[in-house]
Amino acid sequence: MNKEATIDTAAAARHARFGKLPERVRVEDTTQSVDTGLAARVNGTYNPEGQWQYYSCLALDLGL
Repeated sequence: MNKEATIDTAAAARHARFGKLPERVRVEDTTQSVDTGLAARVNGTYNPEGQWQYYSCLALDLGL
């Protein structure tokens, strides 16, 4: 009988701790928007004329 009381006490403790789900988190609370400023827009723009500088090709690197 003492063993059953221990099991019931443990079950009651688990239920008190984990018996309900946590509160819902809103999507608005999980995201953050930050203005990056003018410098990031200027540096992050696409420049089709300058893209050849970043092109990597093994045949060109070996001079083939």
